[in-house]
Amino acid sequence: MKDYAALLIASALFAFLSPGLVFQMPGKERPFAFMNMKTSVASMFLHTVIYGLLMILFLVVLDIHIYA
Repeated sequence: MKDYAALLIASALFAFLSPGLVFQMPGKERPFAFMNMKTSVASMFLHTVIYGLLMILFLVVLDIHIYA
């Protein structure tokens, strides 16, 4: 049996945490902007840190497995 948890979680988080797609933190004018489809270096860095922390949470701490 193959474990697809890492693939599915990483893909979903990558799509959801793309800066400017759903939200951007920090925004250009405000600290939090919704669906502006723009990005900045600070926003990319912050979203990368959040992505890494959520991957550690789901795959290491919670030890989630999806078998098919």
